[in-house]
Amino acid sequence: MADPAEPSLLLREDRDGVATLTLNRPSARNALSFALLEALRDAFAALAEDESVRAVVLAAAGPVFCAGHDLKEMTCYRAEPDRGAQQFEQLFGLCSAVMMAIPALPQPVIAAVEGVATAAGCQLVASCDLAVAGAEARFATPGVQIGLFCSTPMVALSRNLSRKAAMRMLLTADRVGAEEARTLGLVSDVAQAGGALAHAQDLARKIAARSAYTVRVGKRAFYEQIEMPLADAYAHAGRVMAQNMLARSAEDGIGAFLNRKGR
Repeated sequence: MADPAEPSLLLREDRDGVATLTLNRPSARNALSFALLEALRDAFAALAEDESVRAVVLAAAGPVFCAGHDLKEMTCYRAEPDRGAQQFEQLFGLCSAVMMAIPALPQPVIAAVEGVATAAGCQLVASCDLAVAGAEARFATPGVQIGLFCSTPMVALSRNLSRKAAMRMLLTADRVGAEEARTLGLVSDVAQAGGALAHAQDLARKIAARSAYTVRVGKRAFYEQIEMPLADAYAHAGRVMAQNMLARSAEDGIGAFLNRKGR
């Protein structure tokens, strides 16, 4: 049982249909310990069932967004008879489940990034639907520098960036600034330094004002079609759009639009 005196590893605040989750291990650079990953997994599972939440913002306490996996914790696993093999597999499996839970959520998830996001922290940003970077934010996949290639971060990175841009980050460990990250497709927006959270919450409120059904249908269809061949993607999107046309939100919205145009 968790000590009630211990600060929560993950904070949640709900306002105006937007849930803000805050990584809360600033003294550890918000590294993704096993416990923090479990907290994220449980929070996403709860959000998936919470119809009052229309959008999610993922932020972090302190000057660093997320430094990746907790290497100190991982090193302790080596004391096991198998040198940590089983625990490493469990850790990376849990991390992958958390990352996959983000696109599976019905609500869009927006990362608000200040400071640095490295390795699995960069993976977390890449896994979000949208990402806002403060002007001084930096991103990197530096595993190659310590003999641990960022193989799981590579999965999310390679689905956001071009192949060569992703490979360059993975092979060089170079830090990428906020504006370059936007150009590469890792983040969607750049805000003034210190303004990422406010910008992300503004975006979230804009999304929360839309039809929850429409947003849910659109997000799910986006991730379904993106892995399909072109013809299959169009066929699938057409079926989704035809079904969406039957929804009351579409009927009302199109009717209101036509009435305005008719004036």
